[in-house]
Formats: sequence, C-alpha cells, structure tokens
Amino acid sequence: MKIVIVGDGKVGLTLTEQLSAEGHDIVIIDRNQQVLRDSQEAYDVMVVTGNGANMQVLKEAGADTADLLIAATSADEINLLCCITAKKMGCRHTIARVRNPDYNRQLTFLKEELGLSMTINPEAAAAREIFHILQFPSTINREFLAKGQVELVEFKIKHGCPAVGKSLMELYRSSRVQILVCAVERGSSVSIPSGDFVLQAGDILHVTGEYRNLNALMQYLDLPSNRIRSVGIVGGSRLGFYLAEHLSKTGIKVKIIEKNYNRCVELSELLPKVLIINGDACDQKLIHAECAGKVDALISLTDIDEINLVISLFASQIGVSKTITKMDRISQFDAFKAMGVDSIVSPKNLICNDVLRYVRAMRNHRGDEVISLHRLVNHQVEALEFRVDRNTPNCGVQLKYLQMRKNILLACIRRKGKIIFPNGSDSFEPEDTVIVVSTTENKIANLRDIFASRENEKK
Repeated sequence: MKIVIVGDGKVGLTLTEQLSAEGHDIVIIDRNQQVLRDSQEAYDVMVVTGNGANMQVLKEAGADTADLLIAATSADEINLLCCITAKKMGCRHTIARVRNPDYNRQLTFLKEELGLSMTINPEAAAAREIFHILQFPSTINREFLAKGQVELVEFKIKHGCPAVGKSLMELYRSSRVQILVCAVERGSSVSIPSGDFVLQAGDILHVTGEYRNLNALMQYLDLPSNRIRSVGIVGGSRLGFYLAEHLSKTGIKVKIIEKNYNRCVELSELLPKVLIINGDACDQKLIHAECAGKVDALISLTDIDEINLVISLFASQIGVSKTITKMDRISQFDAFKAMGVDSIVSPKNLICNDVLRYVRAMRNHRGDEVISLHRLVNHQVEALEFRVDRNTPNCGVQLKYLQMRKNILLACIRRKGKIIFPNGSDSFEPEDTVIVVSTTENKIANLRDIFASRENEKK
C-alpha cells in the first residue's frame, strides 16, 4: 500500500521503520531536510520537504492517491489539518496524532466530524498500559484480548519457584489452572514452546488466560500480589498528567516529582488530589525521602531513557516493590532488562502496534481481518486476534487434521462469550474470534496465513 507519513520525529520514524519493513511504499513529509535524508538512506523511502498541511506539498507526496496518510507532527492542529486536506484530496484513510488533553476528551466527535479513520495518542495509550500493569503488579507487562476476557501477561520465573524444572505439561497439571504459555524468553533467545518445554529460573513467560486463572497461577508460583495503594511519578509531562488523573480517580494516592516550577503550578491546578513536588529526581536524597517506604510503585517518565533507568534501579535498591520505566529506544530494551529493570513502557511503540493492526486490516479485504495486534519480546513475537467468517479456510475442520506453519501457536478461541483453550478435537466456527501467537518473521495478515500450505485448506 502507499502510505504518506507527515512528521519524521520519534513516532514518525518508528512508523517508517516498521511499515517499510512490511513492504509498504512510504513517503515522508517533513521540514527538516537532514532528518529526511537520514530516513531516506536508512529505509529507502521517498521524501518530500515542506509543510504537510500545504496542499501542494501533499500533492507532491501523492496524498491524493494514497491508501493512508498518518499525521504525526508535534502539533495537534497541524495533524488535524493535514488529515482534513488529504481526505478532501482523495486519500482513502487518515490517522492523526492528537495529544492535547483538551482534544483527547472529544476524540469521538473529532473522528466523526473530520472523517478521521483513527486518532492516536501515545501518552494516553502509555498511561492506560501503566495503569493495567499496576493492577497486576507481579507482571512485567499486561495486554487484553477477546474484548477483555483474555489477558496476555509477562512475568519472570525466579529461583525457588515451583515451576523450575517442570515441563509445561507438568505445570498445567500441577497448577490446575486453565492457562497457556505462548512464548518463553531465555537469555537472548525466544521460543514458542510445546508441552515438553522445561522451565528454568530466569525464564520470562508470556501467558494467556482469564484473570481468575492467571491470578491463581501467580499464587501457585508464589509471586507477590500486593495491591498498589500509593504511586510516585517522576516527570510531569502529558503522560504523567494522564496517568496521575487516571490513578487518582481510582483512589490511589499519587505524588508527582517535577523539576519545572511553572509546570508544577499548572499540575497543582489540574490535579487537586495529587501531591506535586518541585524538585530534581536525579537527586537521590529527594527520591529516598519521598519514596522509600512511602510508595508501592515508582514510575519514571522523564524524556531521557538513561535517567529513567537510573531512577528505577535506585528505587528498587531502596525497597520500592514495583518500578515502571518509560523508554523510547527499542534497541535498549534487552540491555535495560539485563540490568534488572522491572517493567518497560514505550509510548511510541504502543501506538505503532495500533497503526500496524489497522494497516493489516486495510490490506485484508476478507472477513478474517486483524482485530488486535500486540508485539512482544522486543518485536520478535506477535499476538494477533482474528474474526472467523464463513469464508475462512478450514472452518469447521478439527485442528488435529490441520498443519500450521512453523512457530505458530493457536492460543485460544472466543465463542459466544466463552473462552476455549483448543485441543485437537476443536475447530474454528463462524463468528469466533481466534488468538494466534507467531514469530514476527511469519508476517500474519489473516487466518489463511497460519496454515503450512494451501493444500491443507479445507473448503
């Protein structure tokens, strides 16, 4: 597909990298010629220098014949204007990044009135992600599938854990809970495991299941499940505001440490229930005084990855039980994890996952399109949710008669509100939603892509 991206900042660059890797024709619009040259050399894309809201610039970029335009500049108003203009010129679909909290409260109206296909807000998405992790503090990460009925959680197996030395089949039998281990990280390698896979201390598991079963598994594995009652947030950015607003509404005590005095004044007016502290979070004495024994979790949200790393590691040393670290550079994920960082959240990557899901659904005109997409293990694994219709291959055929491609796992089926962890006698049925876990190189766009060959399709 032909995709025009307006804005070559952090979000735009990440979208360029991931969409070009999936084989799309990308054109980037930006005012900065040097940034455009760098992207052109790195990703072999077309570039146009200029204002993305200018009709002539959009015309030069081919927006009038594009399948999709994504406006991801730093200015919400410019993004909205880009999308309106491109849509009027003939662009099929438009996506706008809208970050301002005032606009965020009226996104439904904006989408309908301006003809937007989708709006993206990295900070709001990251705030939701962090909130979900804090509700289940034993997890490193937490995703929702099947309209929230199924969760995909990530956690680490530690020394002394009852699962160490057991195969997955033994774990399923001894824990007596209905869950499925979809992926296992061991050092720098990742596996989509079979039932005979033996767990070791240090393994990071990605597990699907319903909340009650996942909670029972955590208890069986002797993982802490203490409720988070107080949270410290380092950084009063938009993300810090969204998160504090969300947490304070649920009764959790929140304090924000922010270096800029004027921003502190602004936050104190916007968040009357939140304690705002004007100070430099790089000062370990301040972190110790405000957090040691006083907060259950510390969230590091500054604009510098390395500062967030240092703050999180120090917080862990002084006894804060849960830390969450904001990170922009994907390439640093593995290094940060190796240093002992607990949970990592990347706002731009959350948004890119949503855009990739939308793009794959656009490319697939049949009914079995991608409903949701979640990237795991530093983008090495994907969990995808599909809808089954009557034209889906092998519909009604028992799974034991089907051959899947390598490194693909059928995680679960949602049928009329019921969750099924399938075995060989189960099958796809029309109106089901199916969750598939796959390594990223398989590039699954629809359910047809999970089968080993066309010869295996049962019409």
